[in-house]
Amino acid sequence: MAYREWFANHAQKHAHIVATLGHLSDKELIEYFDFENMKVKHPDFCPLYAKDKKCHDMPKLNCYFCACMHFRFDDNSTQKVGEKTCYSYCSIESKNHRLFESQTAIHNDCSQCKVPHKNHVIERYFSRNWVEVMQKCDESKK
Repeated sequence: MAYREWFANHAQKHAHIVATLGHLSDKELIEYFDFENMKVKHPDFCPLYAKDKKCHDMPKLNCYFCACMHFRFDDNSTQKVGEKTCYSYCSIESKNHRLFESQTAIHNDCSQCKVPHKNHVIERYFSRNWVEVMQKCDESKK
């Protein structure tokens, strides 16, 4: 699945859940997206829920910003790096981001970064419209 396809599918799932929870305050909505709650109430939100596996190794994982507002992608490439094509990167160059490289491609690996899964970060960037927060991610729209 290409980045853009995943992004669009995830935005729909997120919007559907948020729409059903209009009665919750912003703080309650953020808490609702706790990994332990989401894997039970919305098992289709993330394929890892079925395996009871977290995407990031942290005790309290919040899934509100599944994907990160600092992740940048372009399915047609963000740039060439030598002979390789870079398809994604971290716009803040988090000290915990890594690169996954194949013979022809470079992709950002966020698995060691916890930035978007901490409640204080979610509160800082919060919007009930996930796409609004993530709008800079898809660089093909520039």
